[in-house]
Amino acid sequence: MRVIVGTTALLALGACAAPPSRSPEAQPFFLEEVPEQVAAQAAPYQNLQAVRLNPEDGCYWYSHAGPVETTLLPLRTIDGRLICRPRENTLPVTG
Repeated sequence: MRVIVGTTALLALGACAAPPSRSPEAQPFFLEEVPEQVAAQAAPYQNLQAVRLNPEDGCYWYSHAGPVETTLLPLRTIDGRLICRPRENTLPVTG
């Protein structure tokens, strides 16, 4: 019985522990320097200190610190367009 009570208490206390905090700037996948063309196109309200290039979609994403959580959002131009790298032509060359 003591083992069950002890285990239950340990699990309950573990649920109250805060997860380790890592600031977005400390994470290794952010660019050290945002390309000039990207910075010039970006709307001014976005965080250009923590930007990454998503290899899955070829678009730039930035770390947005909201009132509740910090999340990645797509980097956009002033008129709302996504800022992405040009897509490579993947069609085979015939000739």
